Amino acid sequence: MADENNTEVQATTAAPEAAAPASAGEAPRGRGARGGRGGGGGGDRGRGGRDGNRGRRDDRRNNNEDGGEELIEKLVHINRVSKTVKGGKRFGFAALVVVGDGKGRVGFGHGKAREVPEAISKATASAKKHMVRVPLKEGRTLHHDGNGHFGAGRVTVRSAPQGTGIIAGGPMRAVFESLGVHDVVTKSVGTSNPYNMIRATFEALGSQTSPKSVAQRRGKKIADLLGRGHGADAQAAAAEAAAVTE
Repeated sequence: MADENNTEVQATTAAPEAAAPASAGEAPRGRGARGGRGGGGGGDRGRGGRDGNRGRRDDRRNNNEDGGEELIEKLVHINRVSKTVKGGKRFGFAALVVVGDGKGRVGFGHGKAREVPEAISKATASAKKHMVRVPLKEGRTLHHDGNGHFGAGRVTVRSAPQGTGIIAGGPMRAVFESLGVHDVVTKSVGTSNPYNMIRATFEALGSQTSPKSVAQRRGKKIADLLGRGHGADAQAAAAEAAAVTE
């Protein structure tokens, strides 16, 4: 009986010792599993590195834009279109953007994409490439009245005294705010399509001329064109010519 009890005690004490090597043998597998997760983490870090590279490229692009001139960007219109396909509907977006520096330069562009931000980016890039310069009187209004039409859209733009403000609506207001005009009176007749209104407005702005450019083209002095050739009138004419923004 004593021998049997001793045998049971030895077996009981030997069991943890036998289990210990098993756990010790599992430890490398656990480290290997953690190592595998760590390897996965390395993959995440690799992906994070690539994201970081994209972020740095964006930062460089932003720094380059910040280093240049500041532009005013206005989203005029965005249109959603859909195409029915076998699996459902496929959506697309078209954006119309006006860009200006607020100092006499303005442009417009449109872009199409599957997503709204990408469409706006394309439209903004196109607008920056097609900016035009418009002469401004005293840096706040137009030199003279003008008319423009495109398709069924017809617009009229008129210079206005100081304090009038921008009397325009919809797409035309975005153009004058980006251009840097503070006093102007406009009227749109016909279509309300923003694309045609924008193009008609740019046609009216393209016909704008300043006394300085006309004097250079005709080989005369600005005071002679304004009918102020002597005395205080000549000085006023010279001051008005100096206020021309081209």
